[in-house]
Amino acid sequence: MPLGIVLRRAPGVTRWAKWVWTASAVLPGAGAADWRELRREGDTVEYHAATLVLELHGADTDAYLHELGAQTPSIYVILREEGEGDCPLNALLVTASPFEAQDYADSGEEIIEKVPMPPAFFAWVAEFVEEFHEEEVFIKRKRDKHRVDLSQDGIGDPRIGSLEDVYASPALQRRRMQ
Repeated sequence: MPLGIVLRRAPGVTRWAKWVWTASAVLPGAGAADWRELRREGDTVEYHAATLVLELHGADTDAYLHELGAQTPSIYVILREEGEGDCPLNALLVTASPFEAQDYADSGEEIIEKVPMPPAFFAWVAEFVEEFHEEEVFIKRKRDKHRVDLSQDGIGDPRIGSLEDVYASPALQRRRMQ
């Protein structure tokens, strides 16, 4: 499903950050866009920065189920700083999986923004999970009942001839052999 990424630029609150960029919304089914201005209130501007395709995978239904059960189900937008100027962020990816978003957060190179999931999109993800999710049955591993400590299957290292040789230095053993 194509999702439009809406980025908000607001004035910074410190002298070191001129602007604060955040992902403020996603637009399900949006068309192509390249930093089209949507709304302006004073110095705060919202842009339809990009449209990315969100793909849901059957192997990730556990992650989607986890996100659907969250207090505020969200979509994660992965952004990367591309420099200065009017459009300093590049939208790389959009995902409904909190686990995939965490993988990107671990590198520290990308910016991960959490955007509340629109109701129609929530229904679409829930329907996907309902259709493809298969609950994995937990199987506890059991130890074998066989006791391996009751019998000795050998005396030890065949290179050690006597108990005195255990702590002997290799040089001393060489002298004995000559």
